[in-house]
Amino acid sequence: MIICGSLTRGSSCRHTQLLTALNESVKIVLIDFHTHSTASDGVLSPRELVDRALARGVDQFAITDHDTMAGYLEARRYYTQVEAQMMLVPGIEFSCRWSGVTIHIVGLDMDCQHPVMVAGLDRLGQARRDRGQKIAEKLEKLGFAGALAGAQALAGDSQLGRPHFAAWLVARGHVEDVGQAFDRYLGQGKAGDVKAFWPELAEVTHWIVAAGGTAIIAHPLKYKLTGMKLRRLVVDFKAAGGTAIEIYSGRQTRDQVSHLQRLATTYELQISGGSDFHRDGPYSADVGIELATPEGLRGVWGGWTRALRGGALT
Repeated sequence: MIICGSLTRGSSCRHTQLLTALNESVKIVLIDFHTHSTASDGVLSPRELVDRALARGVDQFAITDHDTMAGYLEARRYYTQVEAQMMLVPGIEFSCRWSGVTIHIVGLDMDCQHPVMVAGLDRLGQARRDRGQKIAEKLEKLGFAGALAGAQALAGDSQLGRPHFAAWLVARGHVEDVGQAFDRYLGQGKAGDVKAFWPELAEVTHWIVAAGGTAIIAHPLKYKLTGMKLRRLVVDFKAAGGTAIEIYSGRQTRDQVSHLQRLATTYELQISGGSDFHRDGPYSADVGIELATPEGLRGVWGGWTRALRGGALT
């Protein structure tokens, strides 16, 4: 049996208690190990994101910005001044390549000062800068001059990414909204969809593991892989040292979650989950999900060594 879902606004712990009463053998936790702040492509600052998680009653929480730990570090500085019981776990979402596909790997509970992690972050920071230059060159060829400077101005201290180019296209009046920017110029298969700069899956998985963290395949169904190719991804991921998979991400159906639960069982993977929150929207999950650990599986939560609770390390 598996019980999970994103919290609706106004949900309380009473709902969790009710679900627990329905099946005493299923442990339900209120978590979110996949969120984004203004340090990458989210709209809430790390401080605002922590406050949102606290207001929602989340028990364990991670900010997993794209290819940077700046969001977590800012949240950590803020959280040392907060009296609360929520666990704040170090987190990141790495971009990488596997079998010609861009894959995202979430890392949790790493030592962000570990030399291997620092070197990896430096490499990906440069990769994002190189990628931004290439995207700008492609947009320039389409007649959109000044894209790089415009996107960098909008990004500020955040990691430069396609959403910043999209926002610039909107601001300049080249498209009506961000969705149209991706549909026409930045989405999969479009001119601005540049992937060539990411490291390989095995590399980023090694960075996380070497830094003492847990490596997790993020939103496995988002890549639209065939069943056989998804299984190959899992095999290669495990060979590189990966140990967990997100069985819940954003808004998924019960059948999709059950499918990923079976995959985790078959390959003896720990389970994780998160809202993949970037911003409020009619089709977006809010911060915080209720996730149960089905019999025979183990969640990534519970063994943190670097989590912060109420201003102190756990």
